[in-house]
Amino acid sequence: MAWEGNGASKFQENLLKTMIQIENTFFELGRTCQRNCLIICDRGAMDASAFISKEKWEAMMAANNWNSVELRDNRYNHIVHMVSAANGAEDFYSTEDHACRSEGVELARELDYNAAAAWIGHPYFDVIDNSTDFDKKMNRLIACVCQKIGIDTGDRLNVNSKKRKFLVKSPIPADTEFPPFQDFDVVHNYLQSDMRKAQVRLRKRGQKGHWSYIHTLRKFHPTNGQSVEVRTQLTHRDYLNMLPQRDDAHFTIFKKRRCFIYNNQYYQLDIYRQPTHPRCRGLVLLETYSATYDQDTLIQSLPKFLTIEKEVTGDPAYSMYNLSLKEDWKTSKKYYAGIDSNGRSKWSMNGHSDSKPDHRCKTNGVPDEKTNGHSEKVNGYASKTGDYPNVNGHCGRNGHGPVNGATIPNGKAHKAELQNFESNHRIDLGSPKIPKVAVNI
Repeated sequence: MAWEGNGASKFQENLLKTMIQIENTFFELGRTCQRNCLIICDRGAMDASAFISKEKWEAMMAANNWNSVELRDNRYNHIVHMVSAANGAEDFYSTEDHACRSEGVELARELDYNAAAAWIGHPYFDVIDNSTDFDKKMNRLIACVCQKIGIDTGDRLNVNSKKRKFLVKSPIPADTEFPPFQDFDVVHNYLQSDMRKAQVRLRKRGQKGHWSYIHTLRKFHPTNGQSVEVRTQLTHRDYLNMLPQRDDAHFTIFKKRRCFIYNNQYYQLDIYRQPTHPRCRGLVLLETYSATYDQDTLIQSLPKFLTIEKEVTGDPAYSMYNLSLKEDWKTSKKYYAGIDSNGRSKWSMNGHSDSKPDHRCKTNGVPDEKTNGHSEKVNGYASKTGDYPNVNGHCGRNGHGPVNGATIPNGKAHKAELQNFESNHRIDLGSPKIPKVAVNI
């Protein structure tokens, strides 16, 4: 058995090396193309980890100087996992007429779960389940990819999935209560901009000293107040060059982001960390994408091991832009209050709400400081929902380790990163994009 285990590990190692070389060939061809192009990989680098033990996978990574942040987060811009028919559409699962498929339903379901779990933690990970027929499942896949690269499909694919956000009571349960998860350190900084036209931010996200970097531009339409986000992957050098442009009106936001799958639904749990504004102490937010309209059905589908206080989708009191403001919300002219009745953006709390704000951020379950937000609950949940913008295209695959290979405490991260960096590198965010999507089928 030991020989078989070593043989399986060596097979996966050589298969992965072959995959990487083939992908790199297409990636290089994409870079020479003068038009935008999309590279779709039927499988991705992390799939190999689903077929060998964690110990052998870690040994393989160390032997080849690989790391998960590079193979998972920086190599592909978007991951889409197509749930096997063995999980939710068993009547349609068959090994007949499939020369390469021999596993029964139970084994197929287990392998499907392992393949999905291998990608937990990727910043743009979508799961396409079997809640619809096959044709609609394919439409959902196409629409999901189109949304990420900024192609407007109109109503032709009839996709209604929206980003939903929920306030979670802290402290969260022990790690043993969670399904398999990946934890990340996340740092957000807002950059100087004309706030009435756009919000601009930098994100640094990583594990074990390896990082990926994202520039996000959120533009507002001048008349109807609607917004669209353009996200661009950056190199470490680009990130450091843009960091001095951060807006002093905002705190740097530090989070621990926990990613996991529950009932074939992908979730991100954001746990706010110090140093930050007192309004964020003990704040925990759960995010997912869902097309479920019925509020009760949606609430019932959320992870049972978390205590959900209310839905806060579209609530400006839980916008990261507002949470990071240094000024008091009641007097700040930068507070983004959403869209008014005329479809225009509002940038002040003055006259925004008739009710008294009463969002209490909690530490260890104890109210810490009364700040702005909402006090009313309907059966413990809010009924308000809202639309979120499409997420547009990505480009490149970058990211490097921390400065001097050291792990840097939160409050000292940016100062240390900027030291000894003197290069002046021009950043071209308008070059042709080469999105790369790994699709698990």
